[in-house]
Amino acid sequence: MQPFEMYDPTSVEEAVSMLKEAGGAAKVIAGGSDLLGLVKDRVQRLPNVPLPEVLVNLESIPGLSYIQEDGDGLKIGAMTTLTEIENSELIQQKYPILAKAAAAVASPTFRNFGTLGGNLNQQPRCWYFRGPLFTSCYKRGGDFCYAVTGENQFHAILEGELCYIVHPSDTAVALKALGASAKIVGSGGERVVPLDDYFIGPRQDVLHENILGGDDILTEVQVPAPPANSVGEFLKVKIRGVYDFAISAVAVQLTMDGSTVKDARVVLGGVAPTPLRVTAVEAALVGQTMSESLAEKAGQIAVQGARPLSHNVYKVAMTTSLVKRALLAAAA
Repeated sequence: MQPFEMYDPTSVEEAVSMLKEAGGAAKVIAGGSDLLGLVKDRVQRLPNVPLPEVLVNLESIPGLSYIQEDGDGLKIGAMTTLTEIENSELIQQKYPILAKAAAAVASPTFRNFGTLGGNLNQQPRCWYFRGPLFTSCYKRGGDFCYAVTGENQFHAILEGELCYIVHPSDTAVALKALGASAKIVGSGGERVVPLDDYFIGPRQDVLHENILGGDDILTEVQVPAPPANSVGEFLKVKIRGVYDFAISAVAVQLTMDGSTVKDARVVLGGVAPTPLRVTAVEAALVGQTMSESLAEKAGQIAVQGARPLSHNVYKVAMTTSLVKRALLAAAA
């Protein structure tokens, strides 16, 4: 294991100051299931960028784990565990797709210490990015995507280009469908950013997956109160019953007027470098009467423009089917 120092701040402001002082040599740690694996495997983003020498422990900061509701909607602290989200009666009743997404992550053991912030900010699971031999990987500052000609059965079919990672977070898919935002605190102050603008694909910046700067900390996720007659569904396909990441996933959130769709948000997981909101599907649904044929059409629209690689063309049909199933289940 790479040696490192562990700092235990008692406030978010102190943690931000620690990050700023340490510069690029520091990282925040929450549950640690993703970060410690990267440190152990010595995965470096760039050849000249060192592995973390300092870890700033967010567990030592009181008040970052909570589930609250006010007049504006739901607020979840970034250090809230996935198990707490999965088991929350409030979330199960009013935001059920988030409870389902949290329950779909890994295994009970991981959900007991894995946090919402950690799940949103985890790094890609691509075996080339994490493998020690593939130093020319784009995500590590190189000039090649090994997935293009390699073992690519779990890689992106949409929005790939240049780099074909898929974003591994299940909760991000559900939260984006719910129209959630992220509260971020850094040396520049506090800001709230919609999750629609939070994640970064390789077309924007191949080395990063989100907008967090070196001294930024995600402290809270805010979810607006769902409108009346709002329904949703989250579905995920994975190899094994537990632990595995999504091969394909979908979250839909619909506002219905009888059988007519008044509003829709549809987000895909496991098929693109970011949790992918498919606005073309949403536009095709609004104002229409939900039916099997409409859901089928929506599934086909969701994969328009797909560019599967040599071993993952199956994801096209799988995602088409998932979107159809999720829409019909939600509307029912």
